[in-house]
Amino acid sequence: MKRPVVVAALGTAQTLAWGSSYYLPAILGDPIVQSLGLSRTAVFGLFSGALLLSAVLGPSVGRAIDNRGGRGVLALSNLVLAAGLVLLGTAQGFVTLAIAWTALGVGMATGLYDPAFATLTGLYGRAARGPITGITLIAGFASTVGWPLSAFLDAQFGWRWACLIWAALHIVVGLPLNRLLIPRAPPPARASEMEAASSPAPRGAMVILAFVFATTWFVTGAMAAHLPRLLEIAGASTTAAIAAAALVGPAQVAARLVEFGALRMVHPLVSARLAALLHPVGAVILGLFGPGAITAFTVLHGAGNGLLTIAKGTVPLVIFGPVGYGLRSGILGAPARATQAASPLLFGLLMDYMGIEAIAVSAALSLSAFFALLLLKAQPAAAPVPA
Repeated sequence: MKRPVVVAALGTAQTLAWGSSYYLPAILGDPIVQSLGLSRTAVFGLFSGALLLSAVLGPSVGRAIDNRGGRGVLALSNLVLAAGLVLLGTAQGFVTLAIAWTALGVGMATGLYDPAFATLTGLYGRAARGPITGITLIAGFASTVGWPLSAFLDAQFGWRWACLIWAALHIVVGLPLNRLLIPRAPPPARASEMEAASSPAPRGAMVILAFVFATTWFVTGAMAAHLPRLLEIAGASTTAAIAAAALVGPAQVAARLVEFGALRMVHPLVSARLAALLHPVGAVILGLFGPGAITAFTVLHGAGNGLLTIAKGTVPLVIFGPVGYGLRSGILGAPARATQAASPLLFGLLMDYMGIEAIAVSAALSLSAFFALLLLKAQPAAAPVPA
């Protein structure tokens, strides 16, 4: 299968997977709360639990992709996500809602970016940076498509039918894309065959990257779950908040186009450092100019998030090489997904008590990631290979 076809198929499937799972609570969370008579803390706590489950399963999923390739894992994710969405759409209370989010947690562990990046690395080795950027270019529209579509389906048919329609899309769109258009992976490469092409990783690189991904993914999770509400607290109307939040997707894509073009031959660490600064800059602008700056904040946050998503796939690839990438990615992703799991609940509580000032916490976390990245040096020997 030609590489552009694989990238287009995987990018489209990723757009569907993200829009119907990770980005779902931001729009459907409140209707679910009102319909089932549960608290927002309970509903978003279950979402956090699903993210935590995906963190626990991440290393095992990565190891499976290292050994057998990612096509089967990604196809399975469509079935599991569809089942979880059906369970969510038919939930009657806390217990059935918990079962639904458990299934969705398994689906996210097997179907979001980490498994997709590992699949591409298994197919293309060190040349996977280009395809990784390619699928994030497409899937960068997940929030842009997912949030308005979920809002439209909820308004027209109710939140239950919205979940069921998302489930159907996994069966008729996502499953064929992952099962039929993703090639079988070649036999796993042996470490001894790749040693000569690899440079020694910087001391403490795993710990530093685990910290960076954990802090930045907390911010990403907090904004994904609460961005429209945060913008309303900042003074925007509901319509303006959703419209501004929908700009996250285009901002992510624009930043990834810059990565694909101007930054393509730059070490991924440079892109990662730049990305970590954009959310704090946006927070300062929002603090200074209030509701009039919600678009600027959203665009800067989205651009930073777009670059960080690529960095999560490419920085470990460049530093450590492709051998064992899936397992290593799962290990690095575990603390990131754990903090991401806690972020909807914790940041929601921060917003309840601090209001708009909660954004100072997310900005400080992003700055700590920037300074941690300064501890890693961009070694010329580890420069990326153009795809």
